[in-house]
Amino acid sequence: MKTFLKITAIVFGAIVLLIVIGAAYINFSGIPVYDTEKVELQVHATPQAVERGRRLVSMLCANCHMNRETRKLTGKKLLDVPPEFGEIYSPNITQDKEYGIGNWTDGELLYLLRTGIRKDGRYCPPYMAKLPLMADDDLKAIIAFLRSDHPMVTADPTPDTPPQPSFLTKLLCRIAFKPLPMPAAPIAMPDTTNTVAWGEYLAHNLDCYACHSADFKTNNYLDPPKSKGYFAGGNKLYNEEGDIVLSANLTPDKETGIGNWQKEEFIRAVRFGIGRDNRALAYPMLPYAQMTEAEAGAIYDYLQTIPPVVNKVSR
Repeated sequence: MKTFLKITAIVFGAIVLLIVIGAAYINFSGIPVYDTEKVELQVHATPQAVERGRRLVSMLCANCHMNRETRKLTGKKLLDVPPEFGEIYSPNITQDKEYGIGNWTDGELLYLLRTGIRKDGRYCPPYMAKLPLMADDDLKAIIAFLRSDHPMVTADPTPDTPPQPSFLTKLLCRIAFKPLPMPAAPIAMPDTTNTVAWGEYLAHNLDCYACHSADFKTNNYLDPPKSKGYFAGGNKLYNEEGDIVLSANLTPDKETGIGNWQKEEFIRAVRFGIGRDNRALAYPMLPYAQMTEAEAGAIYDYLQTIPPVVNKVSR
C-alpha cells in the first residue's frame, strides 16, 4: 500500500511539475510567432480609392488607433478590451519608418489585414480586427489611404507602448486563437443593387456581428452566421470607465430586437448615435458618421432577413 501511495505521489508530482513548466513556457514565450507568406502587391491609388479607404479606416481602425493627443493613428491604450486579456495598447500605424508602417510593403499590410500576422511573424490576438472576407478592392483602398497624405496617417514618431497580454491571452493564442488563412481566390465587391447582399457584406466586414453576437471567443470569423448568438447581442463590452455594457440584440425579433424599428430609426442610430428614445447611444457604440445612408439602410435590410432571436438584453 505504501509503495502504491508513493508511486501515486510521484506521478501526481510529475504531472504538476509538467503543468508548471508548460505554464511558465507559455507565459514567458509570449504570443506565438509564425512563418510569413510573401505577397506580391503594388497598390495603385486613385482619388476614389483613397476616399473609400479613408471612410473604411475611420469606421474600422480609428476607434482603436486614433490618439486624442496627436490626432493621428499613433495608437493608444484600449480601454474597452476585456481586462482578462491584459493591458493592451494599439500600435502606431502612421507612415513613420521607425515606429509606424513606413517600412512595410503593400503585400505585408495586406497579409496582416487578412491573417493577423505581422511582417515579423508575430500574431495579433483577436482584439485586432482581421478582414478575411473583405473584397480585394476595399483592402487595397485601405492601403491606399494609409499611404496617402492625409493628416491622420502622415509620419509621426510616437513610440509604441508595448502591450501586456495576460496569461489567458497567451494561452488562448496557442489553443484557440489562430491566424486566418489567405483567401484561395479573389474576393469581388458585392452587388450594391442587391441591398440584402450588400448589407450582409457591410455587417460582416465592418465587424458589426463581432460585437453584437454572444461572445468574441465564439465568433466564427470565416463564416460569421455560424457565430454563437449571431446578432442576438449580449456580448460583454466595456466602456472607457471599465464598466460592462452588453451589446444590443439586432435580430428582427419584435420584442427584444429591432423587429419593430423603422429603417429611418436604424439609420439614425447607426450614423448619428441617437436611439429611438432620442437619447445618445452609449460607448462603445460610436456614431458611424462616415457611413452613407444607403450603406446603413442596406445593413438594416439584411438584418431583417436573419432569424429572429428572443434575447432580452439588460442595458
